[in-house]
Amino acid sequence: MRGRPPITVAQVIDTPQLMDTLDSVITIPVIPFRNGEIDYAAHRKNIEYLLTNNSLSDDRPRVVCIAGTSLIQHVSYADQNRLITETGKVMGNSGILLSALVPNPIASAGDLVRTQSEMSRPPDGFLIMPLGGVYSTAGLYAGLRSFGEEHRESCGARFIYYLRQSRDQDEVIRLIQDSDAFIGVKVGTTEDDVPAMVKGVGDSGIVIWGVGDRSTKAAQLETRGHTSGISVLLAKAGDAINNAQRAGDFDTAVEIERRITPLEEIRFENGRVFNYSAVVEAMILSGFNDIDPGEGGPFNPRVSSEVAERVKKAIEGVLDLH
Repeated sequence: MRGRPPITVAQVIDTPQLMDTLDSVITIPVIPFRNGEIDYAAHRKNIEYLLTNNSLSDDRPRVVCIAGTSLIQHVSYADQNRLITETGKVMGNSGILLSALVPNPIASAGDLVRTQSEMSRPPDGFLIMPLGGVYSTAGLYAGLRSFGEEHRESCGARFIYYLRQSRDQDEVIRLIQDSDAFIGVKVGTTEDDVPAMVKGVGDSGIVIWGVGDRSTKAAQLETRGHTSGISVLLAKAGDAINNAQRAGDFDTAVEIERRITPLEEIRFENGRVFNYSAVVEAMILSGFNDIDPGEGGPFNPRVSSEVAERVKKAIEGVLDLH
């Protein structure tokens, strides 16, 4: 599928094209807040930056996902719907748009799918965030299969599941094998889970690495594409990593990863405590005026002066990747 000609997103793309296009950097921008409210003008500016600064090989379209690093768990359904509307207005037909949803409660998640599927620029796919609360693996499979097939039939929706519990791996594989609604999985655990996931999913879907731009080890295990929370600041980094991985040039990919590792280590330390706030701080400290990080979000304020100093050192020498 990597030999396909470049596509333009002028209409709903078919599932094989969508899967091929997701073999890319799936950019997850931070959502900027001011005075506790979403700054939609700043968000549009950040999306425009991602679209304008696209250095993906073969004229591939940018992929944007409004998801966890965007703090969707902390905004209302109305705000989440407006985020997708505003993102779609900026993107138009020039990229791939994914919308993440929290499946608790499942009925509310269904409302989001239906509402967003009826937008003038609907998402091309939905990322289902990890199921919370108490559930069995069999219940995960049955519940998500029923949900997916209902909304595939009624809305044409396609889904990717975000795996964060290794115990759920076998049931997620079954889900992708058995349901046309589920086209892939984002692996957010460890590389140890990748071989079995790739083998189990096979040609039924796509296995995406979901723990940041340090993705080459997973790519060598045959994941396709990765998610990036720092592309809204360093768009060239993720693009270059993915370009190199697609070309089989893993040495170049690893070298770029080495450069951005200090920032990624801050983001993912201590249970991802600075996943959002370190990116915001890096955007502020960068001084770039074509992006707007806001001033910290719900439950994710600006970092301490000590952490800010670490972020400052982490981005020294990598701002050419902006």
